[in-house]
Formats: sequence, C-alpha cells, structure tokens
Amino acid sequence: MRFKMSGIEFGKTKEGNTVTKYLLKNKNGMEVAVMDLGATIVSVLVPDREGVNRDVVLGYDTPQEYQDHTCYFGAVIGRNANRIGGAKVVLDGKEYQLEKNDNGNNLHSGKNGFNSVIWNVEQQKEDEITFSYLSKDLEQDFPGNMTAKVTYTVTDDNALSIAYEAVSDQTTVANFTNHAYFNLNGHDSGCMENQELEILASYYTPVKDGEAIPTGNVEKVAGTPMDFRKMKKIGQDIGVDFEQLKFVGGYDHNFVLDKADGTMQLAARARSEKSGICMDVYTDCVGIQLYAGNFIGKQTGKGGASYDSRHAFCLETQYFPNAVNEPNFKSPVLHVGETYHSQTKYCFSVK
Repeated sequence: MRFKMSGIEFGKTKEGNTVTKYLLKNKNGMEVAVMDLGATIVSVLVPDREGVNRDVVLGYDTPQEYQDHTCYFGAVIGRNANRIGGAKVVLDGKEYQLEKNDNGNNLHSGKNGFNSVIWNVEQQKEDEITFSYLSKDLEQDFPGNMTAKVTYTVTDDNALSIAYEAVSDQTTVANFTNHAYFNLNGHDSGCMENQELEILASYYTPVKDGEAIPTGNVEKVAGTPMDFRKMKKIGQDIGVDFEQLKFVGGYDHNFVLDKADGTMQLAARARSEKSGICMDVYTDCVGIQLYAGNFIGKQTGKGGASYDSRHAFCLETQYFPNAVNEPNFKSPVLHVGETYHSQTKYCFSVK
C-alpha cells in the first residue's frame, strides 16, 4: 500500500507520473529536500560561517532533467553501485548477463537502476523519511525479488544520515550508495578544485585502463597523487602525470578505508576555506569512491546555474567496484535469509 504523506509536487516524469518532493528539517534550519524519483537528494541547505544557508549539492529543477542526464545527481544507486566488469555476474553457479551501458561493462545497474524508478514512502516525520521499492526478479537482470529501503534522517547536529536495508528471495547483489555531488561553496559556485579533502585510506584499488575496472589488487597511496591522508586541495595533484589519473580524466577511484570494521567510522573530511563549510563522512562500508566530476559536462542546473566539469565531487560509500567478480574483495552477495544493512552520515559544520 502506498503511504500517503504530505509532500510538494515536483513535476512529472516523461511517462506522465507525478513526482513528489519532501522536506526534512532540524531545529537549526538545516533543510534537505528529497524526491521519490530515485529516492533522490534534491538539495541540502546548510549554514556557512556567516550563518547564510547554502545549497551544497548539484541538481535540477524538473524530474525530466534528472531522467535526461546521466550524472545520477543525488540518486540512490542499486542494486549495485559502480561498475561490474564485462557486465556479468555468477551467482549460485549461474551466470547472469547484465546491461552493457558503460564500455561493455555495467555501471550503476543499468537503465532500470534504483535512480530511475519512483519509490514508495513508508514513513515520514519532520526530520526523517523512509522510501521503499520492490525490485522484481530480473528487473535489472539480477535474480530475486528484492525489497529495498532507504531512510534519510536530518539530525540536530547538522548531519544527514542515509541508512539502507534490503532482503531478497534469491541470491543476489546488494551494494547501494548515494550519488550526491557536493560543492561546499554552493552548487552554483563553479569549480571545486580549491576545496580540501582528507580520506582515511592508505590503499586504493587501481584500475586497468579507461574503463575503470579495478585490477583486483590494492596499492599504497603513499608517494602518489592518490594520497589524501593529509588534507589537501582536491585539485592539487589532479593534473599530475600519473597513469591512473590519465585513465579516467582525474579522480574516479575507490579508496580502501583504513578503519573498515563494519561499524560507523570516519572515512573522509572535506572543507571550504571560502564558505567555512566542513563535511565529515562516516560509514560502515569498506570503500569510498572519490569522483571529481570529471565528466559533468556543460549543462544547466537548478535555478539556472551553470555546471561543468569539476564543479562538484562525490564521496560514494560502497563495496569495491566489480567486487562480485573479485575473490580478493569483500563480497556484495546477499543470500536468502540475510538482511543487507549499510549506513553513511554526512556531518556538516563551520570553521
């Protein structure tokens, strides 16, 4: 049964379905807007050091723009986030061919991914909302009927928590993330390369080539442009003559989190000297993808803002890319009777 809650009509999809936007607020004036299309984060308003609210995520003004573009702004990604090499998985001894939507590989579960569907609202409070979606057997070419849930909570310490949950009636893959694009000076402020970032990771997963499928090994970040263990400007080393950066036009790599033990741990910290806005990322995931917005491309965003390459960065918490096919990587396989759980928190403050 579809749970009827108060929301604001955001527009219609190309198919004519109504899309609803919901506002979450805390007592400090932080405000997050999410919509049922893709269970997508539409805006995140947080105060800067002057107390002025800035919207720090990229987005669009209409549902159809979200459908037309391929950036996945703010969307929930699933059943599998990131890439699967050769667009194939083997589960319980059976091979499943997935959609090849990225150089012969599968990216973000293809055209029927969680970002493309309208989710149901299960519950809503002033500071929290839970979306659910029944992903039917083979809808994305993955086996099993999967019930997925995502809960967004805005806390009074200015954090946005995202909690995922899923069960399936067949062995399948469960590796969800959110594809928010952050610019801590505001979504409409242009290039973000001067914003600073720290990632608590001593290793990363190098990719084979421009298709961005990992080699299956992990390598040390020490002595390379991949080293974010001390806070530095995102753009500081992005143009360095380093094969991994050349493969994918900048940063688009998975980092192996040092403290990944299944509990909530600090994974990354970002800050803007200009706005004073800081963002700490906590997660129970094993990996985090830094994507520097290399392929955003010239386009018009919400409020008429001009977006282009490197105007935002993503910090996507996840199992490692292609983990389902890599025996050395922690497995994203979900078995019958198990429940997939994952949580990530984006904590905002000023400095």
